[in-house]
Formats: sequence, structure tokens, C-alpha cells
Amino acid sequence: MMEQGSEEDMESSWTLLSLLASSVMVFGSAVPYFPQYQEIQRTNNTEGFSTRICLLLLIANILRIFFWIGKQFELSLLLQSVVMIVTMFSMLHLTCSIQTSNQVSTKQHHITDLDLRYFWSWSSFEDYLMFCFAFTLMCAFITFFFLDWVLFVEALGSLAVMFEAMLGLPQLVQNYNNRSTRGMSVKMVLLWTAGDIFKTTYFVINESPTQFMVCGAVQILIDIAILLQVGYYGQDSRIKLG
Repeated sequence: MMEQGSEEDMESSWTLLSLLASSVMVFGSAVPYFPQYQEIQRTNNTEGFSTRICLLLLIANILRIFFWIGKQFELSLLLQSVVMIVTMFSMLHLTCSIQTSNQVSTKQHHITDLDLRYFWSWSSFEDYLMFCFAFTLMCAFITFFFLDWVLFVEALGSLAVMFEAMLGLPQLVQNYNNRSTRGMSVKMVLLWTAGDIFKTTYFVINESPTQFMVCGAVQILIDIAILLQVGYYGQDSRIKLG
């Protein structure tokens, strides 16, 4: 009886731990953007944050949702995508508001201009919503026809994690071009790193699709590269960045 009770306690503890890990997976991915959001609000400046991060994560998570339709993996990863999409829209809404209030020129750029020079540099938040809506419709249309094709589903998953794995790359490039990490929240990158280590471990333990594990490993490497930039650019880049 004691052994049975002990086994039940262990099973209950493991279930609780698993639930906690799943909750962290769902909401933890959004946490790194809180310091960056506050930094942009505080400084009323968006130059240190690359909105291309939002582009990559929106594409990655929209694709992941369609990947889930074709291959039902952990529900927590699906919910994580929904939370991340909402978070990225929040970041875009803030940056658009700040840029509009700081804008000196009256020239506006919109998605309907069909000018590739200003792709993802539009003046209105509605333009970003329109792009994501059109992209989602296109994915839905293609997935509807190829959902029963295993190679298509696997390719969809690979594309999703490829975009997600590259999420830190725009920030890495922007820091390099600016020769500074001023305006970028270091807390955000530290939380990226901690989160990527956690989720990669989670993927391995839960035997998630291989694409997710590869994605996590690449993200950790890019996070480390950005942190190295913080040290390399010296004191000028260490004036509170997050």
C-alpha cells in the first residue's frame, strides 16, 4: 500500500511538473519582449529594435499552426504560436505608434503601394495586419489541397522552424550595421537565451518533431552571438539597454 501511495505521489508530482513546463512553453516565449516593449515606451524610440523579428515570428507561427493541422504535436506548442502572434502584433502596434508620432516627413508608405523598397517598413499598423491576413489565406488555400501529402506537411514544419530559428538574425545584423546595441534590450536577449535553452530541452524530453530541436539549437547560437556583440561594442553599448 505504501509503495502504491508513493507511486501515485510521484505520478501526481510529475503531472504537475509537466503542466508547469507546458505553461512556461505557452507564455514564456512572450516574456522576453516585455523589457523591449518598456524600453521603446521609455525612450520613445524604435531604432534599437528590428521589426524584422516580428516578420519572422509571425510567418513562423502562422506556418506552425498549419503544420499542427497536418501533424498534431503538443497542444502547448500550438497555444504558444497563438500567444506569440498576439505579442508580435502588440510590438508592431507600439512601433507604428511611436514612429508615427516622431515622423517629420508627411510621406506615407503602405502595402498597397506595392513598393518592395518599403516592404515591412509601412506607416500604418493596418498594413501589417493586411499582410498577415493575406499570408494566412494563402497558407490555408495551399494546405487545403496538399494536407494529405506527408512531404508537404513535413516541409511546412521545416519552413516554420527555419523562420523561427532565424528570429535573432535581424537584430544581429542591425547591431552590426549600427556598430552598437544601444536601444536593444539586453534583458530581452538574456531571456531569449534562457527560453531557448529551456524549450530545446523540452523538445528533447518530449520527443518533439526533429525540426523543433534543430530550431532551438540554432536560436541558442544566434543568442550567444548577440550577447557577444554587447561585449564587443564596449561601454557605449552598455548604457542601459534593457
